Amino acid sequence: MRQPIIAGNWKMNGSRDSIRELLDGIKAGMAEVNLAEVAVCAPYVYLADVEQQLTGTKLAWGGQNLSTEASGAYTGEISTAMLLDFHCKYVIVGHSERRSYYGEDDALVAKKFAVARDAGLIPILCIGETLEEREKGITEQVVARQTKAVIDAVGIQALGDGVIAYEPVWAIGTGKTATPQQAQDVHASIRNMIAEHDAGVAAKVRIQYGGSMNAANAAELLAMDDIDGGLIGGASLKASDFLTICKAAG
Repeated sequence: MRQPIIAGNWKMNGSRDSIRELLDGIKAGMAEVNLAEVAVCAPYVYLADVEQQLTGTKLAWGGQNLSTEASGAYTGEISTAMLLDFHCKYVIVGHSERRSYYGEDDALVAKKFAVARDAGLIPILCIGETLEEREKGITEQVVARQTKAVIDAVGIQALGDGVIAYEPVWAIGTGKTATPQQAQDVHASIRNMIAEHDAGVAAKVRIQYGGSMNAANAAELLAMDDIDGGLIGGASLKASDFLTICKAAG
């Protein structure tokens, strides 16, 4: 059985005070989360605070992006070594906002996946289609292409060392969400495509849903066979909502 994973992606939100309050609230409710692995992916400047508050708890934490370079004249970037300095376990790679706003293509995302894995971080690989691509009926081709770029770069076994987050771009921050069956269909197609390369990897890899999962719809989404958790945006900024999602996962 795959252990569900719920990861909060705070994006560019929060302050030292609000994050302290948020994490206190999440920690207070974690006794009621029995099965799910829970992580938060914080803005870089708050990783020291997150580490201090979460060390010794069962919560994990991570970064929202990383550089493919180890060090050097790359102003504004952050390396795997820097993330590991703060004992990050996870790092998000290829989020749709990175792809659309900052031009990250499949090849760069695959390289980031490889760099993160090689450093001992667990990459959360984000894949998903735009509204235009969904309306054209090419969702499965898009997510297969994005996943295959990583397989081609690092190999199928390495893909199994990460987490996949399917995030329909049209459902991020819009309040819209795929129906549970729509989400399940795409998750199943991703798993089936991976199974064509290696059935064992397909069976073990965790595939999160990342399209506006919230306290109201989490239980129904997480009940689907191939949905192994959630990459949570807005709902991860409120402890009560985030905990409701975590408890829905088990």
